[in-house]
Amino acid sequence: MKKIKSICSALLSAALLAGCGTDISEKFTLAVIGDMPYGTSITDTSQYLASPAFISQINKDSDISAVLHLGDLHSGKEPCTESYNKSILDLWKSFRMPVVYTPGDNEWADCHKAKQYGGAYNITTGLIEYYTSTTAKGTVAPFFSYQGGDPLANLDLVRSLFFNTGGVKLTGSLDIHSQSKEFDAAYPADASYVENVWWMKSNVMFVTLNIPGGSNNDNDIWYGAPTMSSAQTQEIANRSGANKRWLNAAFAQAKSRNAIGVVIQIQGDMWDIDGNATGVAHLTEYKQFIDSIATNATSFAKPVLLLNGDSHKFRVDNPLKASQPCYTEPAAGGTSIEACTSANVVATSYPLDPYSNNQSGASYNVGNFRRIVVHGSTSPMEYLKLTIDPGKTIATDSATTFGPFSWSRVQMQ
Repeated sequence: MKKIKSICSALLSAALLAGCGTDISEKFTLAVIGDMPYGTSITDTSQYLASPAFISQINKDSDISAVLHLGDLHSGKEPCTESYNKSILDLWKSFRMPVVYTPGDNEWADCHKAKQYGGAYNITTGLIEYYTSTTAKGTVAPFFSYQGGDPLANLDLVRSLFFNTGGVKLTGSLDIHSQSKEFDAAYPADASYVENVWWMKSNVMFVTLNIPGGSNNDNDIWYGAPTMSSAQTQEIANRSGANKRWLNAAFAQAKSRNAIGVVIQIQGDMWDIDGNATGVAHLTEYKQFIDSIATNATSFAKPVLLLNGDSHKFRVDNPLKASQPCYTEPAAGGTSIEACTSANVVATSYPLDPYSNNQSGASYNVGNFRRIVVHGSTSPMEYLKLTIDPGKTIATDSATTFGPFSWSRVQMQ
């Protein structure tokens, strides 16, 4: 029996794997959520209080076998605290199915910002003044946000709570491969990235990357200081390199296993200028990831679906090929999906064609790529019901289908 199992585990082609009792031909449905629960201020707890009922609704959907959370456990107007993170973890324990989570900027990269009660650089004293309460600032702990909003400390906190394989295992029965265990030996620092994982279901490769939105890949200088610290510079370099190596490794696995598609799970919307006055210039540090996705998707030559949150409004498009169809939620609300128009697209964040928000000099022509931005932030709370049907592998293009993927929007009842 052991010999048979070892032979099955060594077989890589889909045809041979089918004989080992895998699920490569079975349909698989997930709930995809992100940017929730959100509060419009530190006193707004309405979504947090509604979360148990929202989780219960997902649990009652018998089609769903896993949940993907695309990051941002709270809004950018709320503090980063250990107690809050623990309370979210406790909420997630009530999911009846595995949860695969990738961190967002609001729970680590942007914790330093004053609007999240981190702190701010004082030009007169040359010191960082941290929030010690919702109104008072000081330079001596204890601070209001965890470790004064220090991004590295908050990322470590998120890792210790949500990726603690020795304790709570959110991913349940999924066969999760973590970069912390399967890193390139030439880059030992990659072992830190326990949040970067890949797994397969229904012959589709899923891969997560820690790419925070809202701050140009964490390039907003911490605490508004005059210059970037060496710690921040190193953080960006280490994580960016690890992300690209992990993405390459996942696509290599997808090819060797004859996967029918790849799903990339990140938090950051790499094409949303978020009303920033500098426009596309505030997106420059995402180009390295976009280039890597484009190169890998072109080589893979099968459907590649990117899932991200960050910009909050549901959207389906292809930023890697010019003049492609774009779909979004109606300005009036509801769960319908309609073509993007000047009436339902926020022009300050996006042109109708997201390709226009690529960096200068970029030239992409990737037809086998689609991107979905999940609805988040505003009520009613919503999940994307995403189904993979291995029997459908033709790269179609509609408001609700692409290759083996189909989806619908489901709002909280």
